[in-house]
Amino acid sequence: MAKQTTTLLNALDLLSDQHNHLDGLFEQVEADEGGRMAAFFELADTFAAHATIEEKLFYPRVMSDETSEILHKSVEEHLAIRRVLADMLTMDLQDCDFAAKLAVLKEEVSHHAHEVEEQELFPMLRETMDEDELAALGNELLVMFEDLMKSSPRKQVPAETREAAPLHA
Repeated sequence: MAKQTTTLLNALDLLSDQHNHLDGLFEQVEADEGGRMAAFFELADTFAAHATIEEKLFYPRVMSDETSEILHKSVEEHLAIRRVLADMLTMDLQDCDFAAKLAVLKEEVSHHAHEVEEQELFPMLRETMDEDELAALGNELLVMFEDLMKSSPRKQVPAETREAAPLHA
């Protein structure tokens, strides 16, 4: 009898897929076509839920002496992103300042996602975590993300802009 293999959701792949989804949402909002507001709200919800699952599940689970500096930097970057996003959520999408803030937001998200996490953090974790650990964590992250997305997580962003999320090892 042949062994049946099941594809498990790797946490790093899930987070990278979410980063790429955010990139696509930025393009939709920048296109300034019909549905721009819906695309912006999806962007805000996706980032809010993504940052929450990282701060509440992912970062605490991968905290170590080796990753501590990157993780603390990451929560500070999330805070900076939330502050820009909170401002944008109060603006009219046609406001000339909206486009400027969108450019700043895009740069901050891109830097955080692709340069800090994907290029610095994820390679460390691939060396220290096995496939089963990454799969179990990936499934937990996905469940929490999907649950958060049911409640318009962007609405929580303004209340989350005072200080960075605490990290617990």
